[in-house]
Amino acid sequence: MSHFAATIIGLIGSATFIIAFAYANIAKAMDKRLFNAMNLVGAILLLISLSVDFNLPSVVLESVWGIIALIGLIAALRGNRTPQI
Repeated sequence: MSHFAATIIGLIGSATFIIAFAYANIAKAMDKRLFNAMNLVGAILLLISLSVDFNLPSVVLESVWGIIALIGLIAALRGNRTPQI
């Protein structure tokens, strides 16, 4: 993958995080499925970008962020109010 493509993918991932954060702060009733799905997609896109421009602290952050989002998404899909970590 080219550096340019990795940058575009990373920017889309960052935009996804920002949109999810704005949604969580603006929505009157937040859909946890949507919020966690957006965070998971953002983390995956940034990890793809980081596979080209590697940065260990960012890989750790995005991996943990993605795992938390996945746990939250599974809990939301199951109808649990509080995810079990």
